[in-house]
This record gives sequence, C-alpha cells and structure tokens, in this order.
Amino acid sequence: MAYKGKFRPQNRDKYKGDTSDIRYRSGWELKFMKYLDRQPEVLRWSSEEIIIPYKSPIDGKWHRYFPDFWVKTAKGETLIEIKPKKQTKPPKLNPKHKRRYLKEVKTWGINEAKWKAAEIVCEKRGWKWQILTEDTLNNTK
Repeated sequence: MAYKGKFRPQNRDKYKGDTSDIRYRSGWELKFMKYLDRQPEVLRWSSEEIIIPYKSPIDGKWHRYFPDFWVKTAKGETLIEIKPKKQTKPPKLNPKHKRRYLKEVKTWGINEAKWKAAEIVCEKRGWKWQILTEDTLNNTK
C-alpha cells in the first residue's frame, strides 16, 4: 500500500474542502479515508482542514496543528488523529538508543501539546476527540 498520495473520493459531496487536494500520509490514513467515503452514517468529513494553535514545549513558540480528520455524523462531530500505537504513549528509555529516545521524547512532547489543544477545542465546540491506532484501523472495513 502506498504511504503518500492523493485520495479521490467517490462521494465528493460528503467532503468538506477541496476534493482535488485530499492527501494521505500513511496507509492507515488512506484506509480511513476510504472508510469515511463509503459509510452512509458519515454525513461530512475533511482531512487536515481544521487549524488548532498550540504552544510547543520544545521551543515555547506557537505553532499550527492540523488534526488528521474532522467527521460529522448524526450523533455529532469528532476530531480524529491517526497515529501508530507506539506514538500514543510516552517513550521508554533504551540505553542502547539514547539519540532515538531523545527524538521520541521531543515527538511525544509536541504530540501531547497538540492533543491537549485539540481536546480544548473539542470541549468548547461540543465535539469528541479521538486518537485511532492500527488496533482500531485494522478492524475497519
């Protein structure tokens, strides 16, 4: 499966945004896009169309976060981030791989800041916030 590319929805009217420029950055994102496109309960959806400001714990500056998906159903709206399960937990120190560990700590800190900002936005708007991993996506048809 390709890891990067453009997605062409069959149900273009369900997509909120530019249907000629829907990009996926992983096979899991592509799989989820296909799922959203064909599910009748999904009324509208978008990919990386929402912008959430967050303050990075690494440089102390404000940055912009684009959650992977916004999904609207009759039950409400949800922001969704797709991540490998490994990246949804704080990294564990491996003395043999200190450089990798430092990079993972940095990534974790940034992700945690992004996700906290997303939770706040969702709370204010009455939306749900969800992080999906391969465990969930492998069960998606």
